[in-house]
Amino acid sequence: MTPPSGVAAPVAAFFATVGFAALAICGFGFTSLLTDTDVLSAPGLGQGSGIAAMLLCAVAFAGTEYGAVRRRRYTAALWVTLASLAAYLLGVVLGGVLSGADAAAAIGVAGEFALSWYALVLAVTSAAAAWAGIALHRTRARRPEWPWERDEDDE
Repeated sequence: MTPPSGVAAPVAAFFATVGFAALAICGFGFTSLLTDTDVLSAPGLGQGSGIAAMLLCAVAFAGTEYGAVRRRRYTAALWVTLASLAAYLLGVVLGGVLSGADAAAAIGVAGEFALSWYALVLAVTSAAAAWAGIALHRTRARRPEWPWERDEDDE
């Protein structure tokens, strides 16, 4: 018999993905503000690289998070985090090359990102959102209710 579940797996994965993207973008902004650096600092790379990286990262997060939510194991959040980081780095390179930048420069920027505070921000936000999505599905969460909305039989 399967344990009672809270929010359906696709819905939990969707909410986790949206939360992850919002937290990552916000975290990048604050990290940029605090360190006075750019997320991807390379002249000639353009904005396409960052956009492609975040889109690919969000897609990778969504796919792996759905599998993690269905497995109901909190340790699966580690795989979601690793997949998100790898997808972001791949997105930096692909976005850079597709926007006309030199492949070596795009790989260099991806390597610089991997060793920056931004990679840590991405990993932490990914792990936190993945864990939250799994918890949302595992627990018997429901929408908040006012006391007068509850059935008397539930009390």
